[in-house]
Amino acid sequence: MPAGSEISLYLHVPFCRRLCWFCACRTQGTQSDKPVQAYAAMLQQEIALLKAHLAPGVRLSRLHWGGGTPTMLSPDLTRELAEAIFAVVPMGEGAEFSVEIDPMEVDAARLDALAAAGMNRASIGVQDFDPQIQAAIGREQPFEVTQSVARMIRERGVQSLNADILYGLPLQNPVRIADSVQKLLALSPDRVALYGYAHVPWMSKRQQMIPSDAMPTPEERLNLFEVARQLFLADGYDEIGIDHFARPSDGMAKAARAGTLRRNFQGYTDDTAPVLIGLGASSISRFPQGYAQNASGTADHTAAIRAGRFSTHRGHVFSAEDKLRGRIIEALMSDFHVSRAEILQGYAVTEDRLAQMFADAAAAFPDMVIVDAAGLSIPPHARPLTRMIARMFDAYDHGKAKHSAAV
Repeated sequence: MPAGSEISLYLHVPFCRRLCWFCACRTQGTQSDKPVQAYAAMLQQEIALLKAHLAPGVRLSRLHWGGGTPTMLSPDLTRELAEAIFAVVPMGEGAEFSVEIDPMEVDAARLDALAAAGMNRASIGVQDFDPQIQAAIGREQPFEVTQSVARMIRERGVQSLNADILYGLPLQNPVRIADSVQKLLALSPDRVALYGYAHVPWMSKRQQMIPSDAMPTPEERLNLFEVARQLFLADGYDEIGIDHFARPSDGMAKAARAGTLRRNFQGYTDDTAPVLIGLGASSISRFPQGYAQNASGTADHTAAIRAGRFSTHRGHVFSAEDKLRGRIIEALMSDFHVSRAEILQGYAVTEDRLAQMFADAAAAFPDMVIVDAAGLSIPPHARPLTRMIARMFDAYDHGKAKHSAAV
């Protein structure tokens, strides 16, 4: 990357005090702080290793700490890690430092440390506030605790608050999800991710604890989403892509209006930095040339870092075809529209071939896709199927693997 450019950093903390049954992320449970302390020391070594490979004057556009549970880090470890990062890559103008916060695993001292380190966007996982649903997914988190943590975050001058909530959970019904959304709205988050729960017990052993016979049907899932969606819209949120909502003043809403919204493997973003570097076990980095992923196991990752090398264990170099298809998918997921002129001008494809790709999608989804001189669009009534329509352009999705519900 050129000297003086901007990059984004993702720091992965894979530890949790409790392992939620619904979660399919790469995490590991621990009741002891010792593994977390050892991991934090390794991260500082990884940050020092990164320094040797960065061009002069590089600054941060975005810094995100995810997990797992980053708030398992003690105040001292939080300060040390932040100082180590900013000594190597200082924050650029208008940069964001966001942290995923578990309301059940945070206190005033840890929030003080995060705020002092520069956190200016916090992200709270909610999932659902109904006690029965929380018990069914192994995620007990009283509304009162979440409300208190949200207030503490605001009191520390953190201006932006994100929240995640799930639809398609066991035992959910329209009344219950409406109640959870209304409780969430009482916290006044600036940005909300309304994710569909992916029930894949054949892939995630933890999810075998969740009663499959209590799962909503695809039709019921769609209705749950629509109930939540209407409540967010009624409260003044802008609809962003297929599963996000944001206050009109939020950066993501501004990006959506300006046509600069992007979507990567972490979801929607208003970040324009061309490089995302992942730190920690299993983290993924994205470069203009392709993807690279660190070793998934903490032991393997740590061994590589201590040996003075990155733990990259697999990657993918983008072909011209990958870039073409990737941009089409991103445009559909972000804007529900693919500009014919943009694709023909910026990517390696002939007019005839692009027309055939659009025609194939229209044939597969009659009355759900509009193809005209401007390009390909998904009308409002078909947008719940956006993910499925986008799969038409994914050269690596051969339909052989079992997927969770697409809506």
